[in-house]
Amino acid sequence: MGFSLSILPWIYTAKYINQSWKGNFEEKKHFSFEEELQLSSQDKSELLAKRNELGQLPMVSYTSQYGMGCFEGLKAFPQKDGSLKIFRPDENAKRMKSSMEGLHMPGIDEKVFLNAVKGIAKRNQELGFTPEYASVWEKDNFLSGHSIYIRPFTYSEAAIGLGYSEAPWFIVISTPVSSYFGTGSSKAITTDRIRATKRGTGWIKCDANYVIPTLAKKEAEQQGYMEAIFLDSMESKYIEEGSSSNFFILLNDGTLVTPSLGDTILPGITRKSIMTLAVDMGLTVVERQISIEEALDAGKECFVTGTAAGISFLESMTHKGKTKVFNAGKMGELTKELLLTLKGIQYGSKEDKYNWMVSV
Repeated sequence: MGFSLSILPWIYTAKYINQSWKGNFEEKKHFSFEEELQLSSQDKSELLAKRNELGQLPMVSYTSQYGMGCFEGLKAFPQKDGSLKIFRPDENAKRMKSSMEGLHMPGIDEKVFLNAVKGIAKRNQELGFTPEYASVWEKDNFLSGHSIYIRPFTYSEAAIGLGYSEAPWFIVISTPVSSYFGTGSSKAITTDRIRATKRGTGWIKCDANYVIPTLAKKEAEQQGYMEAIFLDSMESKYIEEGSSSNFFILLNDGTLVTPSLGDTILPGITRKSIMTLAVDMGLTVVERQISIEEALDAGKECFVTGTAAGISFLESMTHKGKTKVFNAGKMGELTKELLLTLKGIQYGSKEDKYNWMVSV
């Protein structure tokens, strides 16, 4: 299923007015979960189209005209005990505030953010629009596991011409989601497109940052690859990110390396979590520049991370006609252990000793 525009009934909207956030939850038109399953495809499409309407948003704005907006992505996971928990929403709240301030708009109050995402998840769960935990997911490392994807985003006031948003909306919707990457190829290829430049917005989770990655990923897919890998804008030498994910590589000497953060790399929350898990497993984890040549010459296992991707191993990476196959093209032991640990914590099958999971 991956992403789908099957927006669940409850949404949240807030507006920045008189230097404070004022918001409310809104229940969009819906039937019961079971009744909606019985709708014809046309009736279901019409219902979902109505849920995707937000009549108070202006047609012409800084967001619609110039991509001046930002968003977050986080997930609520069904638990073995029947409850629903969100993975590290406090980190998303901090990053959302930072992104908004990076675009010179008023930053969202972190308490407003947390109240909104927990409230949306809880209200939709009470309506029955939440998947139930299935033990069969454990058999494929939770790659087939379902969850609820929560999408907070901003939208500017009516405007035209270049400027900052001073009175933005903050909106939260959610939708069911499954695996982001398909079950076929897990090969990657470098792209000569540039995702981010120094003094740019690469560190902000803003709308405009996803245009180039989308083009690069689709071009990679057309060539038979799953993922596109971006190199730095200065020398086209150092690995930065995947199309929508952070990059990790296990070297032959046992060191796990991920590119160091700067103004061209998004500070991923899954990235941060994987580093914590790896250190606790006894690994040496290093944040530094890593060249594409070093990765091809000394790489043992390779994977990318993100809210949508989770942990996705890369069977190979190709650069200028040279291909390196990692671990004979299969998921490596470290990647598998990290995946099982992370997913186990998220779905409640393993102890959450970090207190990452937050009840709705």
